[in-house]
Amino acid sequence: MNDLAALLPLVAILALFWFMVVRPQQRRQREVTALQNSIEVGQRVMMSSGVYGTVVSLVDDRARLEIAPGTTIEIARAAIARVDSPVVGEPGAAEPGDA
Repeated sequence: MNDLAALLPLVAILALFWFMVVRPQQRRQREVTALQNSIEVGQRVMMSSGVYGTVVSLVDDRARLEIAPGTTIEIARAAIARVDSPVVGEPGAAEPGDA
């Protein structure tokens, strides 16, 4: 019985570590993977380095971004950190109230 009581704090610490560190990290990784798989041509995205661009093409695990008119770069799809919402007033952006 003493052995079980001695292991109980260790088990509790491991369970706490699992719920505080491992599970949230797994959830964030699933969200990032879902975001990178949902990217479509024409979306404005931000890379993990902070560079913004518009997706011109997608091939397997690579994407081609237009970062300036006439300037395209090829990046790994995994480098895309988030999809940027369109800025009101830019060509192709939906105006507020459009349905």
